[in-house]
Amino acid sequence: MMLSDVMEDYLKAIYHLQRETDERIKTSEIAAELDVTSPTVTSMLDKLEERDLVDREKYRGVTLTDEGETVALEIVRHHRLLEAYLTEHLDYDWSEVHAEADRLEHHISENFEARVADALGEPTVDPHGSPIPSADLEPPERPDGEAITEFEEGAVVTVAEVADHDPEVLSYLADHGVEPGVDLEIVEIAPFGMVTACSSEADEPVSLPESVARHVRVAPPAEPQPSS
Repeated sequence: MMLSDVMEDYLKAIYHLQRETDERIKTSEIAAELDVTSPTVTSMLDKLEERDLVDREKYRGVTLTDEGETVALEIVRHHRLLEAYLTEHLDYDWSEVHAEADRLEHHISENFEARVADALGEPTVDPHGSPIPSADLEPPERPDGEAITEFEEGAVVTVAEVADHDPEVLSYLADHGVEPGVDLEIVEIAPFGMVTACSSEADEPVSLPESVARHVRVAPPAEPQPSS
C-alpha cells in the first residue's frame, strides 16, 4: 500500500495519542498534535478511512485499525532507530535527532532498517528512552514509571523517558543532567506546578515547569533493601 508522507504522519500522530489514553482520539487533538486546522484533519481522516486505516465514529473520534497501527508502528520503528543511529554513530545531540529522523523515516528501505538495527545491537529504546517497536511490529510496552509530577517532595527516582521533542527543552534538560538512566531527587514542588530536582549528573538543581515536567517519565523509588 503506497501512502504519502503526510498520511503516515497522521497515522503516527494518532498512534502516539492513543498511547496516552483509552479513549478515541478527537479531531481537535490530532490538529493540535500536528499543528494543523481541524478541517484539514477531517479531510485527511476521510482518506484514511477510505483505505481502512482508521475507524471513525461520529462525534466520538477515531482509532487506528489493525492495518493502520501496523503502518504507524513501522514508521515509529524507523524514526526511533534513526534517532539512535544518529546519536551513536554520527555524533548528533539528542536535541537534534527528532527533526532529522522526521525527514528520513518515510524513505528508508526495510533492508536499511535491518542493517541499522544490527549495527546498533537491536536496541529496545531510543535516545529519549522511548520504546522501539520490534521487527515484527508488535506494539511495545511503555517504559516503567510515571510523569515526575506524580511524585512527592523527597522522592528519589530514575529517569525512564523524556518525551518532549522541543530541541531547546532537550538541550536544557541535558545541560542539567536530566536524561534516561539518571537519578533525580525531587526537592520542591511549587503550588503552580514547577518541579525542582537535583540530578546525580549535575551540581545545580534544575527547575522544570509543569509543561516540561509532565513529559519526564521516571521510575518509582526503589524499594529499600531489608537490613541484614
